[in-house]
Amino acid sequence: MAATQAGTLYVVATPIGNLGDLTARAREVLAAVDAICAEDTRHTRQLLGAVGIDRPLLAVHDHNEGEVAWKLVERLKAGECLALVSDAGTPLVSDPGYRLVREVRAAGLAVSPIPGACAAIAALSVAGIPSDRFCFEGFLPAKASGRRERLAELAKETRTLVFYESSHRIEEALADFVAAFGGGREAVLARELTKLFETVLGDTLESIAAKVAADANQRKGEFVIVVRGCEDDTAARLIEGQRLYAKLAEYLKPSVAARLAADISGAPRKALYGGEAG
Repeated sequence: MAATQAGTLYVVATPIGNLGDLTARAREVLAAVDAICAEDTRHTRQLLGAVGIDRPLLAVHDHNEGEVAWKLVERLKAGECLALVSDAGTPLVSDPGYRLVREVRAAGLAVSPIPGACAAIAALSVAGIPSDRFCFEGFLPAKASGRRERLAELAKETRTLVFYESSHRIEEALADFVAAFGGGREAVLARELTKLFETVLGDTLESIAAKVAADANQRKGEFVIVVRGCEDDTAARLIEGQRLYAKLAEYLKPSVAARLAADISGAPRKALYGGEAG
C-alpha cells in the first residue's frame, strides 16, 4: 500500500519530546507528501532534519489558518497530498488545525489520521487516576480571574479532569486548583513527559503545590495536570450551590439568592445562607 493517496490531508502526530516516539508510518507519510503544514516551520524543520526528511514546509498557525485553508484545499483538489503537524504531539489538541480540517472535509476531501504521541493521554496513562471517563480542558484562561472562574465551574465535575499549563503560570495555577477543588483532591502533575527531566508528582493538589513552590526545577518545562473528579455527589451539589449563590447574591437579596441557588443545585439552602428565613 502506498504511503499516501492524492487529494488527502494527513494529520500527523509528532513526538512530544523523545524523537523515538515518531512512528514508522508517520515517517513514511512525512517523507512522501507534497508539503507539510506546520505550526512553526522552524521547529518542524529541526524535527525533519533529525530524522532525515526534506519536504517543503507551509506555515499554518492560529493567525493565518483561516486565510490559507482555502488555498490548501485547492492544492488537494489538484491532486496533491499534504500533512498537518503541530509543534509537538497530536494536531488540534490545544493546537491549530481545526479550521483547516473542517474546510477539507467540507470540500468532500479525505482527512486521514496518523496517530502517535499526545501529552494529555500520556499523562493520563501514568496518573493512576480513573481514566474510564475524563474531560480534557486544555489550557485554562491566562488571566487569574478567568482561570478561577473556570475552575469554580469545574469543581463539581465527577469525571477526571486533564489540563495543560505553562511554566510561568504553573505555581499560581496550582494555588488556584487548591482553592477551587480543595487541597486534599487527588491529582498528578506530569512535567516534561518523554524528555530528559521527566517527573510525575502524585498524591494531592496541596502536596503537589508545595513541592512545586519549594523546587524551582519543578517550575520549568511543560505541564499536564490530572485531577480526580468530585467523588461526593453531596459535596458536588454544595460546591455548585455556593458558586451560584455567590453570583446571584451580587444582584439579589441574600435570602432570595440562597433559595434560588438551592433550587437549581439541590444543595441545602441553610448551608448557603446560614439558615435565615427568606
